[in-house]
Amino acid sequence: MKRITISILSIFGILASCSDSVSDDFKEVNGNVENRRLQSISAISAGYPDDDKFFLFTYDSKDRLTSFTDGEETALLLYQDDKLSNLADSYGSISVEELYASPYDAYNTGQVEEYDNNGNPRLLSFLETYYDYNLGTDVQEQYTLEISYDNKPNPFYFTLESAGLIDVLDRIQLDFGIPPQPQELIRARLLFPLNNPSQLVYKNEAGEIVFTVNVDYNYDGDYPVSASVIALSPQEGGSRSISITFQYAD
Repeated sequence: MKRITISILSIFGILASCSDSVSDDFKEVNGNVENRRLQSISAISAGYPDDDKFFLFTYDSKDRLTSFTDGEETALLLYQDDKLSNLADSYGSISVEELYASPYDAYNTGQVEEYDNNGNPRLLSFLETYYDYNLGTDVQEQYTLEISYDNKPNPFYFTLESAGLIDVLDRIQLDFGIPPQPQELIRARLLFPLNNPSQLVYKNEAGEIVFTVNVDYNYDGDYPVSASVIALSPQEGGSRSISITFQYAD
């Protein structure tokens, strides 16, 4: 079942960071950057118009994120006592924990092997399950994901903060103490990005590159206003290019 939350995490991308406070880490790495909240993201896929996407973010008078849509499904963020309490979409009401459900196997089964000097994950390992027709059963293969970053802030940080999600992550305890922490939130906490990812390199267990994503951003100060994305599959000889435009709320 497709849910709008999958698209949210798809945009927010691969997450990173592991110290005591996401907000403190962000300020330490990026300094006092301007607070800019995303208004919309337009993604145009060259030669594949069915893959074009337009994402719209809506805020209330308190500058809180109240809705998010990808043009097909809309998610509504609900607050109680000025804190995020629930998120509702066309499938019903879901919990804050479910907001962090990820579409990527790397997020569900992987782990961070190395962090860079800024606290972003440089190397992730994860397992991918597929059906082997020769063996007649499911098998697992280990993959790695190498991530590089521009020396710019995560452009989604203040959008997430406006929804109270940064505050949620700041309260997550990483010592697995009592009471038990939701696993989805722990993973999101460990994987939250401080900087802006610019390259992803997927490798199989033999160390062969199976997929790469390179992003070339155009910045207005600290924030991207457009980007050119090139995705390559060396083994299959395929490629895909996407043009992205970012707009920000006043």
